[in-house]
Amino acid sequence: MGTVAWAGRKIGGAVVVLWLVATAIFIAIRLIPGDPAEAIMGGPGSQASAEALAAARAEYALDQPVFAQYLLYLGKLLALDFGTSYSLKQPVAQVMGEVLPSTLWLSLLALAAAWLMALCFAAAATRSSRFGSQLGSLLEIIAAAVPHFWLGAVLIMLFSSALGWLPAVDNGSAQGLVLPVLTLALPLAGFLTQLMRDSLGEAMGSQFALAARARGESRLKLFWRHGLRHAALPALGLTGWAFSSLLSGAVVVEAIFARPGLGRSLLSAVLARDIPMVTGIALFSALVYIVVMALAEGLERLINPAGGQR
Repeated sequence: MGTVAWAGRKIGGAVVVLWLVATAIFIAIRLIPGDPAEAIMGGPGSQASAEALAAARAEYALDQPVFAQYLLYLGKLLALDFGTSYSLKQPVAQVMGEVLPSTLWLSLLALAAAWLMALCFAAAATRSSRFGSQLGSLLEIIAAAVPHFWLGAVLIMLFSSALGWLPAVDNGSAQGLVLPVLTLALPLAGFLTQLMRDSLGEAMGSQFALAARARGESRLKLFWRHGLRHAALPALGLTGWAFSSLLSGAVVVEAIFARPGLGRSLLSAVLARDIPMVTGIALFSALVYIVVMALAEGLERLINPAGGQR
């Protein structure tokens, strides 16, 4: 498939996915028990009068038929208007713009750290014994299965409370980023290494690799020159999903380490039933997933043109 056709297919698919996500959010919000007007007025505890609730419904078109609300909702989204946060009384785009850099920086660092650790683990597997390989595989499974909240608590107890090396909360310094990044990166590194293992074994056992070994090339050099390309392809294909999972994990990690960001804003918005904020963050997360998936597939096409033609 040509580059233009591939790009057109990706853009068309992105539009459809974003429309489906937006529609699912609209339906889910309408199924939540309670009156959205109460959330606009500050929640059930605000004791807003019937007149104030009626005015809020009229202002936000909540008194319109559901289909009319849906069309207005889509129209605003097409104009990139996410509305005003119920709880913060500020435009959603402005609030997201303030907290987004912090979460993106955390997620990008975690993604880079996870890939670095996965590559190092995969390289070490080429030099390990059978027992070492089995032990490494077990550790990868454990790392991939560890929940973020548990791992974050363990890292705080070990490196902050017991050893005193790193701060328990994000204080804005480089040291304050280490534990949040590790909390996000370690499970992903275990998962990526698992994906690489089978492909790496096939690549290192191929005729090309065996011939290179017969010529005296070391296993580690062979890994970096030949095995890495084949081992990384399966993981690259899931990088978009991996980055989205990091954004999801940021909800927990930012709460644990008292770090301002998109995750904490989403958690606060859900608790406050702040529909515009939840909608904006959910749609942004879907857009990030689509963009990163497209970039990952484009990189895969560059690395392996024959396998990337889809």
